[in-house]
Amino acid sequence: MFDEEEFKRWKKQAEQTLKSAERDKNAGDYSWGCFKAHQSAEFAIKGLLYGLGIMVYGQSLKKLLETLSQRIKVPEEIARKAKILDRHYIPTRYPDAHVEGSPFEFYDEEDAEEALKSAEKILEFVKGVAYDSLRERD
Repeated sequence: MFDEEEFKRWKKQAEQTLKSAERDKNAGDYSWGCFKAHQSAEFAIKGLLYGLGIMVYGQSLKKLLETLSQRIKVPEEIARKAKILDRHYIPTRYPDAHVEGSPFEFYDEEDAEEALKSAEKILEFVKGVAYDSLRERD
């Protein structure tokens, strides 16, 4: 049984957060764009897992996808995109994640663009799995 309502709640937040990440990238706030891209993918994956009735905790996209892979085949490309985004979870926000300087000094438009594209791919994958689950239910 797939909990469509719970999935949609998380999917909407994932989509809104991705839009916010895009605005940050366009404003030159590249570190925040990268972080929010990670958040967007996290919301999408968690929404899918919750929709499937699987309760999870934590922020590692790699680990969340490992949990998902116990039920659904996760393509290698999606796993690779998750690893890219996981690299942006802490160093985009915490000055002590770097030897010197502040996080915003270490990110550029190319980083933000790669993060956004990675998050978009993960959202596409998640939506596809969710809609397949809904079709199976009907």
